[in-house]
Amino acid sequence: MSNSETILSANAHPGDSSVQTLVGEKYKGDGYYGRSDGFHTVQYDVAGFSGSIDIQATLAINPTSNDWFTVTGTNLTSVIDTVTHMYNFTGNYVWVRVNITNWSAGTVNSIKLNH
Repeated sequence: MSNSETILSANAHPGDSSVQTLVGEKYKGDGYYGRSDGFHTVQYDVAGFSGSIDIQATLAINPTSNDWFTVTGTNLTSVIDTVTHMYNFTGNYVWVRVNITNWSAGTVNSIKLNH
């Protein structure tokens, strides 16, 4: 059985010269369900985006801010066009979330997680 869900809906930069940071809510990963393959796919749909998007994960059941780490191989940085990027990653992560940093322009249309 697999799950597919939108973990971040449409968010637009305010269009000024500010640099924004956005940390998404936590979503259940494969480890939460006790699945053994740990296979996840994330899809970023962005338009005119300038910044950096990463997936963060934790093995903790009740995570604190210090329990989160960036998942290697999930980084999207500064895309000018409207595009969709997909990344696969493996790990028995209990929770996953989106981390957007140095965001200075554009829109994140959606971020979806499949596992």
